[in-house]
Amino acid sequence: MSTIRMVILDFDGTIADTAAVIIKTTQATISELGLPSRTDEQCAAMIGLRLVEIPPVLFPECDIDGDLYAGTYRRLFHKFNTEGAVEVYPNVVETLKTLKAKGLILTIASSRSHASLAEYVESLGLSSLISLTLGADDVDKGKPDPEPVNRTLERFGLSPENVIVVGDTSFDIQMGKNAGTATCGVTYGNGSRESLRDADWLVDDFGKLLDIVSV
Repeated sequence: MSTIRMVILDFDGTIADTAAVIIKTTQATISELGLPSRTDEQCAAMIGLRLVEIPPVLFPECDIDGDLYAGTYRRLFHKFNTEGAVEVYPNVVETLKTLKAKGLILTIASSRSHASLAEYVESLGLSSLISLTLGADDVDKGKPDPEPVNRTLERFGLSPENVIVVGDTSFDIQMGKNAGTATCGVTYGNGSRESLRDADWLVDDFGKLLDIVSV
């Protein structure tokens, strides 16, 4: 394995536990728009996709305007995103600090909007650890397309073999694979072990990333 110099991280389900807020907002959006009912599990399976890309996947039988869905979701999100509703997963902050101290570059590639991502990074005390945040509106194509990774590599002048993508869904793993990077799936988030089967590594605890990444 080549020396890893950068870790590109997913946010939702990898760094922070946002599932409850996302599911509540999705269900409220479905209700307000009068869409067919979906289970919480079906809603959770959409985590990792950009909002505008969710309607044809979650409601293939309906003709829904992606921008209308996304706009409704964003408005309702503020209702449920109350103080303390989102927490960082165990061992994330400590591990990121250790990786940063070792000289690794830490970035985030997320399917949520840049503004929302930046707000979370700031409120959760991660700003000093993260060198770049890419949101859904920072790219033309979202996960599993490799664009978020490719843009990050260009920004820092690195090659795919020096990077590992870490995430909790198949969208994250496929993004990394499509870009030619190493990949690590975390099993405590929104994806199942089966959905993460293509990852180079699987960890049950974010702290185990230290066993994989060495400098």
